[in-house]
Amino acid sequence: MTYDVTELRSRFPALAEGAAHFDAPGGTQVPVEVARAVADAMTAATANRGTSTRAERRADAVVLAARAAMADLLGADPRGVVFGRSATQLTVDLARTLAKEWRRGDEVVVSRLDHDANIRPWIIAAETVGARVRWADFDPATGELAPDDVARVLSGRTRVVAVTAASNLIGTRPDVSSISDLAHDAGALVAVDGVHATAHTGTDVTALGADFYLCSPYKFLGPHLGVLAASPERLETLRPDKLAPSTDAVPERMELGTLPYELLAGVTATVDVIAGLAPAAPTRRERVLTAMAMVERHEDALRERIEVGLRDLGGVTLYSRAARRTPTLLLRMDDVPDASVRSALAARGVNAPNGSFYAVEASRHLGLGDDGAVRVGLAPYTDDTDVDRLLAALAAVR
Repeated sequence: MTYDVTELRSRFPALAEGAAHFDAPGGTQVPVEVARAVADAMTAATANRGTSTRAERRADAVVLAARAAMADLLGADPRGVVFGRSATQLTVDLARTLAKEWRRGDEVVVSRLDHDANIRPWIIAAETVGARVRWADFDPATGELAPDDVARVLSGRTRVVAVTAASNLIGTRPDVSSISDLAHDAGALVAVDGVHATAHTGTDVTALGADFYLCSPYKFLGPHLGVLAASPERLETLRPDKLAPSTDAVPERMELGTLPYELLAGVTATVDVIAGLAPAAPTRRERVLTAMAMVERHEDALRERIEVGLRDLGGVTLYSRAARRTPTLLLRMDDVPDASVRSALAARGVNAPNGSFYAVEASRHLGLGDDGAVRVGLAPYTDDTDVDRLLAALAAVR
């Protein structure tokens, strides 16, 4: 099956502006099908979910369709798909809820590889009950976070291990399933930040061993909101803060207020766009997995081209070195300030920002302080012409 990036690009109106987008880790561009789904939902008659009127039934159908779509994308149970304003908000709520059962002296494990959204909520929650925070360090020379790095900080008091499925800063993809096995053997739950990983590889939350898996559709061609996936049975054990009249049913007990129906319609359209890249498979879940395998091959080939180009260019330090990684490269040009590199690329129509991108602990651990470096990130719509423009722009800067 051929991956037709030219046809895919034709469905992204934003690309007509002419920029070469290497800023996808911060949020991708949106295909016309997703924008249309959002607009259609906003212009159709809607109401609070119910069964009496057509508008009520439409709202209910939108929510159920979005849960089913995300379940197909993640290999999850739609009854355990929770929507929120952002993955950060959902993680804060989750940490606060789980901490109700913690006691002084309990422990939580966080990783220096992670985005702060999967670090600070756990630290804050631990502080409220006197729990101890233990850090799993990655190897700054290789960018690898090994299962042994996590095993060293596990104990019988560990309640949660929070770990990323892929670093949004340097792309490292840890062996999450092995880390989950170790955590579960210690009696701990596992919260996986899949915000960056979901955009670049097929996801199976069960295979990962994730008790909680969080992601953000706007990182994979969709609208701005957050998603938490867990088993319905796991959600039944949680008692989040909520309004007295709101339902206690799962997954709704985890969702505060009325859901953004228009964005949920966009989520369903997003998953359908991804699945549509592999139309021959019999189920949407199978189409999604086939499509994401195609995306991964396409992006990896472009990443390798960039890495070869950087080596040929010389004078560039590349911090993305892990054996398994997403097409996300953190780099620094010798003797050229990161902000100057960013500005020079932007002047040539190449969008590649600099910073630590909220992965401040990872940036510090790499010796980059809070400032980070220049990040080049690929998306399903990135093509060889974009890579040519990036390498030519970097050569001009050099």
